[in-house]
Amino acid sequence: MNWSRNTFFMIEEKYMRYALVNREVPYQQLDYFIEEEDFVEVHGMRFWKPFVEKPIHGDNHSIMIYYPSSAGGGMKELFRKVGNRSSDFHPDVRRVRREGSYIYEEFMPTGGTDVKVYTVGPEYAHAEARKSPVVDGVVMRNPDGKEVRYPVLLTPAEKQMAREVCIAFRQSVCGFDLLRCEGRSYVCDVNGWSFVKNSHKYYDDAACVLRKMFLDAKAPHLSSAIPPTLPWKVNEPVQPSEGLTRQGSGIIGTFGQAEELRCVIAVIRHGDRTPKQKVKLKVTEEKLLNLMLKYNGGRPRAETKLKTAVQLQDLLDATRMLVPRTRPGRESDSEAEVEHGEKLRQVKAVLEEGGHFSGIYRKVQLKPLKWTKVTKNNGEGEEERPVEALMVLKYGGVLTHAGRKQAEELGRYFRNNMYPGEGTGLLRLHSTYRHDLKIYSSDEGRVQMSAAAFAKGLLDLEGQLTPILVSLVSKDSSMLDGLDNASIEMEEAKARLNEIITRSSKIVSSNEAPEVPWMVDGAGLPPNASELLPKLVSLIKKVTEQVRQLAKDENEKLTDTCLDDVIPPYDQAKALGKTNIDVDRIAAGLPCGSEGFLLMYARWKKLERDLYNERKERFDITQIPDVYDSCKYDLLHNAHLNLEGLDELFKVAQALADGVIPNEYGINPKQKLKIGSEIARRLLGKILIDLRNTREEALSVAELKSSQDHESSSTKTEKEDPKLLNKTDEGRKSSMSDMSMDQDDDDDKETKYRLDPKYANVKTPERHVRTRLYFTSESHIHSLMNVLRYCNLDDSLQEEESLVCYNALERLNRTKELDYMSYIVLRLFENTEVALEDPKKFRIELAFSRGADLSPLEENDTEAASLRQEHTLPIMGPERLQEIGSYLTLKKMEKMVRPFAMPAEDFPPPSTPAGFSGYFSKSVLERLVNLWPFHKHGNSNGK
Repeated sequence: MNWSRNTFFMIEEKYMRYALVNREVPYQQLDYFIEEEDFVEVHGMRFWKPFVEKPIHGDNHSIMIYYPSSAGGGMKELFRKVGNRSSDFHPDVRRVRREGSYIYEEFMPTGGTDVKVYTVGPEYAHAEARKSPVVDGVVMRNPDGKEVRYPVLLTPAEKQMAREVCIAFRQSVCGFDLLRCEGRSYVCDVNGWSFVKNSHKYYDDAACVLRKMFLDAKAPHLSSAIPPTLPWKVNEPVQPSEGLTRQGSGIIGTFGQAEELRCVIAVIRHGDRTPKQKVKLKVTEEKLLNLMLKYNGGRPRAETKLKTAVQLQDLLDATRMLVPRTRPGRESDSEAEVEHGEKLRQVKAVLEEGGHFSGIYRKVQLKPLKWTKVTKNNGEGEEERPVEALMVLKYGGVLTHAGRKQAEELGRYFRNNMYPGEGTGLLRLHSTYRHDLKIYSSDEGRVQMSAAAFAKGLLDLEGQLTPILVSLVSKDSSMLDGLDNASIEMEEAKARLNEIITRSSKIVSSNEAPEVPWMVDGAGLPPNASELLPKLVSLIKKVTEQVRQLAKDENEKLTDTCLDDVIPPYDQAKALGKTNIDVDRIAAGLPCGSEGFLLMYARWKKLERDLYNERKERFDITQIPDVYDSCKYDLLHNAHLNLEGLDELFKVAQALADGVIPNEYGINPKQKLKIGSEIARRLLGKILIDLRNTREEALSVAELKSSQDHESSSTKTEKEDPKLLNKTDEGRKSSMSDMSMDQDDDDDKETKYRLDPKYANVKTPERHVRTRLYFTSESHIHSLMNVLRYCNLDDSLQEEESLVCYNALERLNRTKELDYMSYIVLRLFENTEVALEDPKKFRIELAFSRGADLSPLEENDTEAASLRQEHTLPIMGPERLQEIGSYLTLKKMEKMVRPFAMPAEDFPPPSTPAGFSGYFSKSVLERLVNLWPFHKHGNSNGK
């Protein structure tokens, strides 16, 4: 029996936000329905993407999920399983359906997993987990062709929800979907007379429960006389537990057969990207000033930010009309007018780049600078109007096809190498609810897409990145973005660095070589840095002039097009980014990617202008990393342009950048430690919470196992002496009560969902691994590494040895760059053969990778040469940060890191998702008792 979606509206009033759009005829225009780029509004209720659109009729299973432009846009269609597919992604579809009536709900991210719950009476519920169709739409099947599902344990709250659903609908045998989101659980898609298809244990349990229900109703005198188990199960021997898998430490060191991997924590830099760019210009044009007023609410002194496709399209339309008036070559144009015209053409080219808009890669800020008084339109009084504004356009930093390949490949590497254990490895561990995975990302688009591509490789997913990003990746900009907390110290470091380079100051104050080379100010800087700067400027001018010549013809064509043709708005529904090399553009002698020669010239010209101020005869060393970035990008992606001198420019820029970049995060170890702790303070605190939660969970499992063994051994005694039975039961009840109280008091623990060991067909049901992946930018990688290697320099820890061994410190000193996809990984192991209170119960393993730090000029590496044909570079493998045979305990790790980490109590409690107010109340359930018959309610995340 199916139940209607309308039935659950009464529950959803207390449960989740929804809205109904009811059309009497297809494509009917409705006054209460508004659709914009990233939201729909129904009766004043706004639903931001991602949101779910479901047909109002229960028999129609065509459910759509619409994704925000910040994630690339597009739509995923969910449907009843067809072969091995349960959903399809359509990147071109961005507008909702209008031919019928639909329900709109907020999308609930469930970590890529759905839970199916089946009740047999109010006191029994069986739950199974499966891969959610919203991730990649591929149905996992076993060799018999059945969908792969694994029994899972329900929390006490979820068991109560199952009981209340069963009672509310007066349906003893039913099924429903359970969506676990942000530590809470939500019911949807209730179906009558639903049974599990492939669980013998469930069949046995259901038979027992139904038999007792029938006997209670028709023959109560027999109910208590018949044993609760089936006759053929009475003498069935209990299967002994095989215990935990005994594993060594895998790829980095071996500590015997008694260790079990418990946790993997990795902090990972994003993949290969295009150079980041910024255009600043003062505008006085009325069209641009009016545009600013349009989007800031008409406030003349308020700034505005333009990010959405509609806003950027408005700006592009205005810029197209202004560019012809700035046609170059007129003798009357001043130098300032020529530069202004060039920047307007650059703005236009950036907005047209790629054929679509994406808010995560292009942002415009308009800030009023000057105002004047004008007469109001009605002639009554005066009002302020802006007459000049500063326009700042930020663009670039887009994850390239090479960056996506790098991230996906690193995900596969982690899957195959970081998780020692069962033959089927991480995938089986994850699908059986024994792998607790959470992925976090900063707010930057390149970081988000790197995280999604990594997840694709890690979990062997298929399809495009947008659905994976929305389903599996959580943004946390406060933890993984920004340098504001250390801005003062970083400015001090850059000032001192500038002094060392430009004034040829001695890095070491004495004539003797330092005993520890990384302990001096400016370690790693080339001794002839001041001599390299003029050479760097000269080579940049040489490259810039070549690019200018290449851009000349393109510039004239663009100008002619602006004058003679009317260009329609660009298609905004093209797929986000590219997945392979632009073979046609390369064959035509054009730059790789969507960057044309005009933007390429603007990029190099800005570097030339910013690096050296000829009027003041002053170098700006903060531009050195950007010069190096552009050199490496063009050597890797635009080598076919054969820019003369680019190879030499790269070598000079690399020599300077290898010294400048690490020293921007502190000129000496103590300053590096201070800056690192301020930038990574929140991240360090979260890592300590992850480790603590893993330890306490492992100890709880060990204590439970010990308790079970004790109870098993005491069972014989109880059978021999029945008087002991009641006393033992009372003790167990007391123990469970105490455990419940302890759990309630510990609010900052994460919600744990576990495999049900009674039903699971796996060798080690007790095994559980926690994975936390944090994707961020270069600043946080440097900061975290600096805290790990220099934490013992703090006054409170000076008696302690470093977390990083001396050999690793030497290697890190020689490691000048933590390149794209560089990472730091911590693995926590439990020794299952030592006592719970033993300090060596838990061991930490630290490793890092330099990422894709090979030079694009490398000739001796065969693999690198092959990959360069695909415009990418290999990722270096992990290196130890500890000596072989050393033992870093979790206790020592916590002691060394805690002074620099945000305390756990300062972390805000997990927030309830917007629009969700919790479990449905009894009063609502009571109103459902009299509702009959019912139809089906659709799953918010699809079938």
